[in-house]
Amino acid sequence: MWVCMFRSKLHRLVVTEANLYYEGSITIDEELLELAEILPYEQVQVVNLNTGARLETYTIPGPRGSRVVCLNGPAARTGAPGDEVIVIAYAQMSLEEARRHRPRAVFVDGHNNPREVRLLGPETIPV
Repeated sequence: MWVCMFRSKLHRLVVTEANLYYEGSITIDEELLELAEILPYEQVQVVNLNTGARLETYTIPGPRGSRVVCLNGPAARTGAPGDEVIVIAYAQMSLEEARRHRPRAVFVDGHNNPREVRLLGPETIPV
């Protein structure tokens, strides 16, 4: 049996641009993608904290160090510059892999500068 697990995320990125007339996707600074271990052109979910919008798209690497987060194409209708988003990548895993898995979370400041990379879980859940 396979389960879909949260693999990694970029937490509270600030949208810097929205480009309606670009091919759909989200452009993210290449350095931030690498820190989160999210690949160029990988499918991600984007959750907008300001509007509640959720969308699935794929990543495009932006210039390293630019701190760009640009909603492209139809995704530009789901947010605006200044909105905060969470970009989440998932992976299919066996139950055994999932039980050992520790998601990676990259936390940024208000200018999309990385401030902390953390491996999450496994937490003890009281019964």
